[in-house]
Amino acid sequence: MSDGPTEPAVVLAALERCLATADRPVPLHEPRFAGKEWDYVKECLDTGWVSSAGSFVDAFETMVAGLTGARHAVAVVNGTAGLHLALIGAGVDPGDEVLVPTLTFVATANAVRHAGGVPHLCDVERARLGIDPVRLEEHLSEVAERDDDGATRNRSTGARIRALVPMHALGHPADLDGLAALAERWGLALIEDAAQALGSTAGGRHVGHRGLAGVLSFNGNKIITTGGGGAILSNDDAFVERVRHIGTTARVAHRWELEHDAVGWNSRLPNLNAALGCAQLEVLDERLAAKRELTARYTDAFVDVDGASILQEPAGARSNYWLNAIVLDEPDRAVRDALLEVTNDAGIVTRPLWTPMHRLPMFADAPRMTDLTTAERLVDAVVSIPSSAHL
Repeated sequence: MSDGPTEPAVVLAALERCLATADRPVPLHEPRFAGKEWDYVKECLDTGWVSSAGSFVDAFETMVAGLTGARHAVAVVNGTAGLHLALIGAGVDPGDEVLVPTLTFVATANAVRHAGGVPHLCDVERARLGIDPVRLEEHLSEVAERDDDGATRNRSTGARIRALVPMHALGHPADLDGLAALAERWGLALIEDAAQALGSTAGGRHVGHRGLAGVLSFNGNKIITTGGGGAILSNDDAFVERVRHIGTTARVAHRWELEHDAVGWNSRLPNLNAALGCAQLEVLDERLAAKRELTARYTDAFVDVDGASILQEPAGARSNYWLNAIVLDEPDRAVRDALLEVTNDAGIVTRPLWTPMHRLPMFADAPRMTDLTTAERLVDAVVSIPSSAHL
């Protein structure tokens, strides 16, 4: 890699070499159904078990738990619902602050608001794209304190800081060792937003259950899909009992009475979707291997591209490479936008990272770290490229 300027035409040529046989337009990430999806869904239709109970829901939860190594997996309608339930289950009360990355998909911060909490925005690391634990420690030392009951409070707002929600961006694990240690020191519930990270590991352990809980997504653009859908992972029996209960309208078990003992939500995954997910999980290993091959092809193609490279998995972690991404050596919004224009014009769908939460009107007044420079620079430096496993 040299230090010359990034030429959009050169980047396009490198992508064209990798995607020469792909039909146009080339989507960013598309679902693929090549296993037993038809058979399993048909079984649901034939038996009439199509809603939020059925054998495929149970099987899917067992498969997800086995794959990730978590003691429990609770299937839910989508990742956002999973995050919402996890935050409620963790004891987030109205007005509590929750530490989230400013560089994330909006669902992370939305779920905090759905739970009545306040997103407290944090900067990220360049290499991992996840919350920077060193800088977050410095920030908390400046703005927060532990009270006599052990709760962490924001000295400026007086609000309790209840939880820490790192997000594993593009499938690359955040620094879970650093973040888990920080959460323990400050008495915070650690809930991983692992929506993009099915199949990703850190220190040889699947992400999503290092702390109290984690949440996966099985949206249509993920490595495997249930159409919509997600799962809450946890090793905490009492927590799982609570989220299952409030996610099933908080109904009290009875043969016929419809009694409820709390405000609940109807968040359980239907059997139809779980059937799709079971078939998809059966080919997950093949897809993960194929995605690593695609990353290797992209990496080779960019060896001689000046000023840009392919984002690599962090040291000590194994990424699922949900979305491959080009990273500019020097952040430059004009160059980034030129790349987006030439690639999309050529039928190769590319996208920038998410607009940082502090730039969105509904979170403009949220508490935050003073310096969010790394997130700002990454937005001007990273372009996601087609990453479907079959490519």
